[in-house]
Amino acid sequence: MIILGVDGLDPDLLTKFMAEGKMPNFARLAEQGSFRRLTTSIPPQSPVAWSNLITGMNAGGHGIFDFIHRDPKNFQLYFSTSKVEGPAHSFSIGKWVVPLGSGSADQLRHGKAFWEILDEKRVHNFVYRIPANFPPIDAKGKTLSGMGTPDLRGTYGTFTFYTDDPTAAVGAVEGGEIVQVEVKNNRVATSLIGPNNTFLKTAPPATEPFTIDVDPLEPVARIDLQGQKFVLKEGEWSGWLPAEFQLMPVIGNVKGICRFYLKQTHPRFQLYVSPINIDPSNPALPISTPASYSRELAKEIGEYHTQGIAEDTKARMASVLDDNEYLQQSRTVLAEHRRAFDAEFPKFHEGLFFFYFSSLDLNGHMLWRLTDPQSPTYDAAESAKYGTALEEFYEQIDQVLGEIMPKVDADTTLLVLSDHGFAPYRHSFNLNTWLLNNGYITRKANFTGDTSEPFADVDWSHTRAYGIGLNGLYLNVRGRERDGIIEAAQSDALLREIRDKLLAVRDPKDGSQVITRIDLASEAYQGPYARSGPDALVGYNRGYRAGWTTITGAFTADVLEDNTNPWSGDHCMDYTKVPGVLLSNRKIPAQTPALTDIAPTILSEFGIAKTKEMLGQSVFQVR
Repeated sequence: MIILGVDGLDPDLLTKFMAEGKMPNFARLAEQGSFRRLTTSIPPQSPVAWSNLITGMNAGGHGIFDFIHRDPKNFQLYFSTSKVEGPAHSFSIGKWVVPLGSGSADQLRHGKAFWEILDEKRVHNFVYRIPANFPPIDAKGKTLSGMGTPDLRGTYGTFTFYTDDPTAAVGAVEGGEIVQVEVKNNRVATSLIGPNNTFLKTAPPATEPFTIDVDPLEPVARIDLQGQKFVLKEGEWSGWLPAEFQLMPVIGNVKGICRFYLKQTHPRFQLYVSPINIDPSNPALPISTPASYSRELAKEIGEYHTQGIAEDTKARMASVLDDNEYLQQSRTVLAEHRRAFDAEFPKFHEGLFFFYFSSLDLNGHMLWRLTDPQSPTYDAAESAKYGTALEEFYEQIDQVLGEIMPKVDADTTLLVLSDHGFAPYRHSFNLNTWLLNNGYITRKANFTGDTSEPFADVDWSHTRAYGIGLNGLYLNVRGRERDGIIEAAQSDALLREIRDKLLAVRDPKDGSQVITRIDLASEAYQGPYARSGPDALVGYNRGYRAGWTTITGAFTADVLEDNTNPWSGDHCMDYTKVPGVLLSNRKIPAQTPALTDIAPTILSEFGIAKTKEMLGQSVFQVR
């Protein structure tokens, strides 16, 4: 069995490109077998959707409800799929903190993964970069972790941008850090920023010095990092470079890899450094099974991105990279994935081969505005230059399928699938501002603080509901939240009241319905964790999504705002409006297959019964 998992592959775009002759291998597969729209998860977010596929359960069974979860006792936010923690105990000697024991990296997804069951039944399997599998669960086959894998700093990706521009907004930005430097005698002396040094009491970031010698006349510079000297022209990228951070004398060193991009030498100096990725040749955290696999792959194809979200969308959103520079970086990511595919696919002879591609999702987010004249950020000149870029990424996935199909014989089942589709994201709806304006959130009297701070000065003793994450609506429940006031008996009536009001919201510009669906957790989820996440899921209409600041509990001046961010396509909406795709070389009797059907389908193909927790059934089963 071969499964090509393509994040964000949209059924409407696929249909269009097939009709235009741009995806001939997909067209041939659809004609030979079947092409269905695949019902996505509630909500249609990647960690939720892939967890549905992996376990055959919805969020009530696997416990992943969003990218962001919250602790109801203190409202601290954390990444939903994994937790990395240092040692529980330590002792101090002067400025040093000496750990007792080692730290831990824990996966937070519940339920058995389909490849665990295949292992039990001795079915060979290979699973490449499937999301929501960091750290990778114990497996007999080769696996490499994907979305959810942090960079060396423990984030989803933190770039660094060095500039001598005195007007630059120095400091932390979303997904990165701007560092002011000085060009003195044609030299820049600065430091590479690494992980927090938890061996020191204040846990400051570890840093390693490096220098850049700028040619006084030519647009070129020489970089010297830990004895590695290399020259870059303006507009040129380096390859992967190792970087070692000393956390403690003699012991405690940690290794990563990064890439440099010399954006400009004159009249201003500008240098981008990628997030410090975990080095696959010497991983500081577990990223593969067996542990040696990430090293073996690096020997075969060269160093590669290990960070779960490899495309640096944050640098484009911060205008550190422009469209051309972002595309150069994202094409590098797809080229790496294709090299890995070309290395691994010829080795496959039996069992299950699963390979994941991220490019259509991340580039759908960033490039949608270039094809959407209604986008607030549409630029005709940029569209003329890069308007076909997303289409070109689709064509590359078609090429991969073209490599697969000759190997598909009568004894092989092929599935090509995506976790969700895509839609324009033109306008932001700020849920917490709406809840505040409608009396469901109350601020403390005489509030004068920063309205961008999460839940700044909320009076929880008079607050009934709040939003966290991209789709989550929570009630302030007594006994669950730290200062809860809503009794369990009141919950359903209050949720239905809020639902009715939200469904009635219209965009004053054109009368469009902003929110087209609200799913109550009590009705949408089954399983032991059904009441552990949001109480309701807000489903936005195509063109709308939760605003950037409302996601973490902040308040804005307006409920509705134009989305002027380069991130202009999305899928965190009404799940019925962004279905994924499912294609197979075999006829699929199921007319409305869902993500929760995929794990039962995989097991069924190898004669294995699905577990009692799985909600779906094989898509090849007549219903």
